[in-house]
Formats: sequence, C-alpha cells, structure tokens
Amino acid sequence: MTPAELSRTVLRTVRRAVEAEELSVPEQGAWQEQLVVQRPPRPGHGDYATNVALKLAGPAGRPARQVAEILRRHLAQAPGIARVEIAEPGFLNITLDAVSYADLLRTVRQKGPLYGHGDGLHKLRVTATGPADARAALTAEVVNRLLGAAGAGPGEPEPVTVHPVGEPLPDLLRVLGPDAARWALLRPPAWDPPQLDPAVHLAQRASNPLFRVRYAHARTRALLRNAHDLGVGTEPGEYRHPAETELLGLIADFPRVVEAAARHRAPDRVARHAERTADAFFRFHDECPVLPKGEEKPSAVHGARLALAEAAGTVLANGLTLLGISAPDHL
Repeated sequence: MTPAELSRTVLRTVRRAVEAEELSVPEQGAWQEQLVVQRPPRPGHGDYATNVALKLAGPAGRPARQVAEILRRHLAQAPGIARVEIAEPGFLNITLDAVSYADLLRTVRQKGPLYGHGDGLHKLRVTATGPADARAALTAEVVNRLLGAAGAGPGEPEPVTVHPVGEPLPDLLRVLGPDAARWALLRPPAWDPPQLDPAVHLAQRASNPLFRVRYAHARTRALLRNAHDLGVGTEPGEYRHPAETELLGLIADFPRVVEAAARHRAPDRVARHAERTADAFFRFHDECPVLPKGEEKPSAVHGARLALAEAAGTVLANGLTLLGISAPDHL
C-alpha cells in the first residue's frame, strides 16, 4: 500500500463515518486539501501517520481526540491495515500488515523502470523552459521529464527560476563529468547556490551523496548476483525489523515524491529521496543480513530481504534515471 493508496483509504474511512452519522463534515473542503499521510518523524509510531482528525475537528465541531477515535475504529477494519493507534493531540498512527508490504514489493518488481510513474497530473498541460543559464536549462529538461512521469502533457510554456551558475554547461561537464554535473546542479533547492567543487562531487567515499546513492544501487545488484550463485530466490515475506519497515516506507513513498517534484518543479526532491533511500538501505544491509553466511542455509527470511533489496535498487535506479544520471550495476 502506497501513501497515495492509504490517503484514499483514509478518505473512504471519513465517508463511512459520515454515512454512519458518526460525523457531520462537508464532503469537500479545505480539510481535504490539508490532509497529510506521511512517514512518522520517529520510529515506533507506526508505518504512517495522518492528521485527518486534526483537520476534521473544526468542521465536525468535536475535539480532535474524539474524531480520531471514531476514525480509528473504521480505519482498523480496512484491508491491508494491521493496527491504528492515536497519538496526542489526535494523530492516527497506522501500521500496515505483512501482506501490504509483500504486495508493494511485487508491484515494484512488476512495474520495474516505470515504478514511480503515475497519472496524478494528467490534466496538466505545461512545458518548462529555461534561459541560456546552464542550471536553468538543465532544470527545465528534468522538470519536463518529471511532469511526463506524473502524467502531465506538453503545453503552455513556463519558465523555471533557479539560482544561476554563470558557467557554461560544457565547462561543467568537462570538469565534473555528466553525472556529477547534473547532481551538483539539481540536488540543491532552486534558489540555493550549487556547490561545484570537483573534490566534493568526484570523491569516491560515503561523504559524497551521489557516490553513496550510486554505491547503494550497485550493492543491491551485487546482492542479486551473489544470491543467484547461492541459489537464493527473491520472495516477499514478513517485515517487522525497524530497518526493514523504514526502507519499505521510502520505497512506498517514491511515487508520491515524483508527483510532488513534478507539481512543484523541484527535481531536488527526487535527489533527496534517493539519499534517504540509500541511507536506509545501508542501515537495513548492516542490521538485517540479506544472504546466508558460512554454512547457513538459505531461508525464507533471506528471500524476503533479497526482495526488499531488489526493490530498493529499483527505486534508486528510477530516481537517478529521472534526473538523467546513470545507475551502473558495478561501481
């Protein structure tokens, strides 16, 4: 279950509560625009958290805690949800069941290079344009790719606005190479000046975010190669370790991130998500052994973790591809 799917489930829950005459709120309103379903800021508070009760308290004329209790009962019965808890002053913390996680990984495998693409902006017709500045031109190119991935079509010209770099793109490509140059120009938010030091972007170490992202992707592919040699297959299973569920949340969130990056003309959102996914993958890799060691025999746990690593690699590759950056299998 992705955050977008969970948002729809939350909306259906509100409708059920209204139909049962437990709540009286307008079907459409500002509360719907302000509804958020996202990963909780701290571990141990479910897989997702939503502010729906807080936003409905005013229209319903009830305390947020009371609205949350009404919605909790309905939401806990929805398919794919294992548990719903209330956190003050009225947040709903949602824990997904194991089947939802497995279905997510099967969806990622099925969609492959198209995972993250959707049609959320299918009504939008716009073409981003950039002036001669290297950063603006590159940003416009990537924004158009993101718009297409989110379902938008070409249309009204719309100039992008970014902090200029003042250096011709060929010079940046010569010094940094195509991948590092793109990362250097696209990773900072639009109005932050980019860091163009080759010592930063070409360093082959963990302090370099681009290296970390590409190395994480390459590591997922190495795990698949090694698993093949060991006879370990990929089969989604149960995931309960915090490092597993953190990575699953980022994988599930990727389509929403792509749509938000397109909607706000902000490629940096995709880059930051790739960094978070890479960091979560390394934590998962360190804390949850993917392959059997020594005389240990392959088990269902190994197959499940391998499926998770494979999906993480797909998200990393797809994010880099949307930015126009290569994702090599060997690094």
